[in-house]
Amino acid sequence: MFPISFPRGRAVSPLPRLGSKTVGNALAFMVVGVPSVAFAHVKWFEAYEVSAKPVSIQTTLSLPFFWVGIALVLGFFLVTSFLENQRPGRVVMGRLDKATSLLSKKADGFLVGVLCAFFLALFAMGGTFLTPELKTDAAWVPWMQLVIAGLIVARRTRPLAAAMIVLLWVLTIGSYDLFHLFDYLALGLGVAGYLLLSGLPDGAWHDRRFAALRWGVALALTWSSMEKFMYPQWFLPLLEEKPFLAFGMPFGPYTTMAGVAEFTLGFGLLWSPLIRRLSAVALFALMFAAVYPFGRVDLIGHATILAALLVFVADPLRDQALEIAPRRRRALFVPAGLAVALAMTMGSYVGLHHLIYESTDPHVATLLRAESSKHPETGAAPGAFWRGQTHYHGKAGATRAPGAGAAAAMLAQMQHMHDATNAVQVTGDLDHDFTALMIPHHQAAVDMANTYLESGADPELRRLAQHIVETQQQEIRQMRAYGGTPASASSAHAH
Repeated sequence: MFPISFPRGRAVSPLPRLGSKTVGNALAFMVVGVPSVAFAHVKWFEAYEVSAKPVSIQTTLSLPFFWVGIALVLGFFLVTSFLENQRPGRVVMGRLDKATSLLSKKADGFLVGVLCAFFLALFAMGGTFLTPELKTDAAWVPWMQLVIAGLIVARRTRPLAAAMIVLLWVLTIGSYDLFHLFDYLALGLGVAGYLLLSGLPDGAWHDRRFAALRWGVALALTWSSMEKFMYPQWFLPLLEEKPFLAFGMPFGPYTTMAGVAEFTLGFGLLWSPLIRRLSAVALFALMFAAVYPFGRVDLIGHATILAALLVFVADPLRDQALEIAPRRRRALFVPAGLAVALAMTMGSYVGLHHLIYESTDPHVATLLRAESSKHPETGAAPGAFWRGQTHYHGKAGATRAPGAGAAAAMLAQMQHMHDATNAVQVTGDLDHDFTALMIPHHQAAVDMANTYLESGADPELRRLAQHIVETQQQEIRQMRAYGGTPASASSAHAH
């Protein structure tokens, strides 16, 4: 279970030409060829609905680009695992040791400095819990984060800072859905775990402080990667605003590949020494590349992860890494380890969402869904640090999942409904205004139901869709008789 230690300062023979190119090219592909939008936290910039039902696991597993991404990264892991104990792997490890020797010796000072700066930045920004996304009006929160920054400096007070971070996360449940806060649970526990263990006296527990942080970052990345599979629609407005991020790829396959990259590289942080160090290099490059297009919010929000990734590249206290890779024949266990991790993460994500939003007692649900209960009609959270006030429905053709043609048409019909209602001239005559605003709403329902009838297969849903068409068309005729919008102006586009 524990890694092989590669002593620092060891003389290493020159890297053979073939081995050097193999490892170097594999790493270059991971850094350049893997999509990078995954590493800008979408909830910081766009609207989202955590209570919405996620895309099924079966749909994700049926996407060809999901398996293309898995195959590419799995190939990288297999090659690296095979070379790790060979001459090329030892040389790469030696060069990484040499390049990061100073950081390895000063890792604690570096992390403490970044964590202090991070909490000071949150204090200066004001109005946020632990991250730029989680907004609050509570005046005491920034001051609590300032206290945390001060407690981090001294070793003996770091356990108290760790306890305050966990307490602040728990208090955030009063403002945000528990499922939403799972995005920050692992990272928060990882940072708190590092601070707690770093504050203990020298010994075995103290030596595991970097491993605790690495597990927190790894679990945070694998968990957050799920939203690229389960909620791809959240990313569409971001990609439509910044299409250069997709490198010319269709947005659907691009988002899928981004999720695969984030999950597999997060998993790599828990594997063998060379894989976790190269995964950290790739993750740092991809996340740092997102800073320029997304600005200081992204830099502040990801500062702790970026600093932690640099420490993971240095890999101090390697004999206390708590890795999950077996000691022997690691390459043979890579596919099984990745499959188990993927199954556990997907199952937990979907299962916990179902438990919180569909199976929980109503009285308990109110405590666990503070965020979506503020928006009972849609569950839309304000979120989106810069653009949280829009309720986005996507654009036709923006996704390529199975059945997405019909779904994209429905999204376009919803968007047309919004356009039509926004175009209504409100007169102050309640009878007229009510019918004029309701007709586009009903027409969108008719169009969406007809779209489902064209390709939907479920008998019960087909009966429901047919009922919607018949009843709402009749109601549209009634409302037009009361002086609502003429038929030519209210009909939604049939996309």
